[in-house]
Order: sequence, then C-alpha cells, then structure tokens
Amino acid sequence: MNLYTAAQMRETDRRAIQERGIPSVELMENAAQALVAEIRSLPIPGPGFQSGAAAWFTRDGQMSSPEDEAEFWALRQRSAVVFCGPGNNGGDGVAAARLLLEAGWRVRCVLVGDRTKMTADCLEMERRLSQAGGTLEDFNPEDAGRYIGYDVAVDALFGVGLNSPLRLDAATAALRMAASGWVVSADVPSGVHADTGDVAGMAVRAHVTVTFSQGKPGLYVGQGAVHSGRVVVADIGIPDDLYPGRSQTVLAAREELSLPRRPLDAHKGDFGRLFLLTGSRGYTGAAALCARSAVRGGAGLVTLAVPEDVYPILAAACCGEAMVWPWPQDDGELAERARGCGAVLMGPGLGQSERAERLVLRLMRELACPVILDADGLNIISKHMDVLDEREGRLTILTPHDGEFARLSGCELPIAGRLGAARSFAQRHHCTLVLKGHRTITAWDGMCAVNPTGNPGMAKGGSGDALAGLMGALAVQGLPGAPVLAAWLHGRAGDLAAEDKGEYGMTPSDLIEQIPYAMKELNEIRRH
Repeated sequence: MNLYTAAQMRETDRRAIQERGIPSVELMENAAQALVAEIRSLPIPGPGFQSGAAAWFTRDGQMSSPEDEAEFWALRQRSAVVFCGPGNNGGDGVAAARLLLEAGWRVRCVLVGDRTKMTADCLEMERRLSQAGGTLEDFNPEDAGRYIGYDVAVDALFGVGLNSPLRLDAATAALRMAASGWVVSADVPSGVHADTGDVAGMAVRAHVTVTFSQGKPGLYVGQGAVHSGRVVVADIGIPDDLYPGRSQTVLAAREELSLPRRPLDAHKGDFGRLFLLTGSRGYTGAAALCARSAVRGGAGLVTLAVPEDVYPILAAACCGEAMVWPWPQDDGELAERARGCGAVLMGPGLGQSERAERLVLRLMRELACPVILDADGLNIISKHMDVLDEREGRLTILTPHDGEFARLSGCELPIAGRLGAARSFAQRHHCTLVLKGHRTITAWDGMCAVNPTGNPGMAKGGSGDALAGLMGALAVQGLPGAPVLAAWLHGRAGDLAAEDKGEYGMTPSDLIEQIPYAMKELNEIRRH
C-alpha cells in the first residue's frame, strides 16, 4: 500500500477541488461520514472505562450483575466530545459532531484555537451543526470536568497540518481526551508528524485513527505507530488517477505479498544452496537458530560453516536438516565452497576474531551472489565500509538494529528519522538495508517498505538470527522482494507464536516453528 506525504496529499486535494471540480465541503462531509461510521462501530464501554468499576449500577438497592451492566450500556445514550481545531481537520470534526448528534448521540463539540482563524469550510460546518441543534463552544482549559468521561473523544485538532509540538490549550485538550473511553483521531493524531512519525513533546494517543484517502508514513513508523493505534484508511471520493505514481514509501500489506507455487517436478537444487558463515565458541545458539530458520524458509540446501571447535555442538543441534561443515584450515577452500552457493549469509554468532574478519572481507570482495550481513558480519564491515561500497552492482543485504546501524553510519539514529536515515544509507552505499525494530524498515534504490507485523514478544535474543536465516532462504530462492517478504513473514510468525504462547513466554524457537504457517497463509491468499 502506498504511503503519501502530507505535501503529496495536499496537492492531491488541491487537484481534486480545482481540476476536477469536487467541492471541498463534499470531501469534508465524506471524511466525517467515514469517521462517524468507525466511531459508531466501536463497542461501548471502551478501553478507558474499567470493567466492573461502576458500583452505581444498582437494581432494588443491590449491586448489579454483569447482565445488568451490559443492559445498561446497551440502552444508555452514547456520548462523544469532539475537539476541533480552526482548520479543515477541525471542520471534519465539526461535521462528525453533527452526524453523531443526528444519530442520537449526546455530543459536546469544542473549538480549541482562535475563531478568527477558522477556514471557510470549517465555518460552513459550524453553520450546519447549528442548524442541527448543536453548538461549537470555546474550549475552557480550566474546566477539566466538562470534557472527561465520554464514551468517545474525537481528535480533530490538526491532522497532517502540524509539524511542531502541541502547545498550551491543544496539549491540555490532548490530556482531556485520555479521560474518555475511546480516543479516535481524524487523519493523523495531533502532535504526530505525518511524514516521519516524530512526536516532539506531547501528542494525542489514539485507539483508532481514521486516515483519509491514503495512508501516511508517520502513522506506521516510530512513535507515530504507537500513537495511531489501529489505522483505518477511508476513501473520501478523490479519484485514484489524481494520486502520484508509486510513492517512495509503501506498507508491506499481506494482500500484496505472495509466494510462487512450487513446480510438481521440483528437486532440492531448484530452491537454492545457502551458505552460512556463523557460530563461534560461546555463540552456537545464534548459528543453530539461523540454520533452522533457513531450513523452515524453504532453502533447498543449507550449509552451516562453523569453526571446528564448535562443530560437534552444531552438528547435534541441527539434527541433520542443515549440513554442518567445519572450517578447513585453508581460507581458499572455504571461499570456493561459498562460491558454489547461490547466496551467502555471514555474521550470527561469528565473533570478530582475526580469521572471521579476514573471511568476511574476502567473501564480500570475491562473491558475485547475494550476500546477507547480520550481527558480527555488520560489526566487521562497519570498520571497512570501503569493502561494502566495492560491491556496488551486486546484491548486499544488511540487517542492523539501531545500535548496529549507528556503528555502520557513524552516528546515532534519530528516532524520528528512521525512514530518511534508512533510505539515505541504502542509496549512499548501494545496498539493501533492513533496519530492524518496531515497524522494521527495508530500504533500497530510494524506496522504503514499512513492515506492519510483529509484537513485543519478539524482543528476545535470537529473534534477529531467525530473521537472518529466513532472509537468506528467500534470497537464495530468488524470490522477488525477498527482504520485504522475509520481514513480513518473520513478524507474522512472531504474531502466530504470541497467539499460541503469549508475548512473555514465546521464544525464537517458537517463532521459527510458526514460519511454515505464516508462509502457508500467503499461499492460501494466492490461491484465492
């Protein structure tokens, strides 16, 4: 799914209005209808109310039963407080307040900002609200009780129109929203940078964000992904041909990913020979996890090359599914073995010994096949970036977390600039960068793909080794977009493991065991 910047969306809106003659108030009405449809679908009470805490539910002087409480919530009048800015995002909120009022809700509609700065469309929506019997009242930050305890709080303060921290009344309004059941943001949570996901200071933390027309990068990366909650992309009537072509940032959506059907007469050689240069004394677990993940990822033949002193351990750990091969004394023999494979992965548990460094640099220089660097492979190449640059024209995939990226790039990664930093690095060094973390970013040739799968249960040692092995397996099979696909499958396998074992107790091994089921899901989508 394409993700468009705030500037691109403003230009698309302008073209829809000026070139196609679509009235701006019509777009605003459509946005409000989409917002209200989502609000009305929410279960009441929402997550802001504590279940069982309402001791005032009584019948004949007795404490109510769960059935009484459910009946109460089903019959009582729904309520919403709508916080509106003076711009067009505020106009969306005013229109939504009117629609909720007409649907029988108890609504308080509040203007947070200067009335003299209200746009023409926002003023028109105030006029329509007044005709429906509602009022756009001025926000009184000192009267806290007036704005709390509603079933839904709607954030229509700024949307994509704010690139600075929330200040004064807007910050106070954001605090008041948190004291209601559901918090629903219109387009982009106020205080979140629509392009980067940056939160400078305070921002609204929404349970649901209804974003209009197309997704925005800031909803899916950084703190923006945390503050946006569940994102709903709503069509508001802008013709598809008005949007720019493929954007520079995409969301790796399940519906757009696929695995090819395997030929009936296939044999193991058809699915690639993967060479893993991994493992060292004290770090055998990383090598074993990497190899197991590569096998689960469908590689035809997996060779695990390890130092001789850990060979017995890893030979037993791999149970014959990967071919474990002790390093020969001659570096040339090892390099020749690697050249006979379709892809090479170096790093997990490798260590940074003199020989390990020598081997990584030699293979980087000599191999024409795809090379994936992870863990110690990244640490080694960070001291020899010229060797990375020499591989221009050959596929090189780097899979750092933020700390490893800082060593590679020579500077700390700005949380707000993950997209830009990843894109810039990949372009500068002619590689594919898979920047791991919450919402992993894959960058190549000026493009970025944001991965939506995964969960906090994956924040354990070994998860990265599993990703590296899976990525090697998909790369050696020559699958299109292997890095993006690997990130999605890895996260989805983690989600399946969390569903089965829970986020606290799940392990990287549990994740690896779920890889086949994640891959099966994509095959089933393809068949349908």
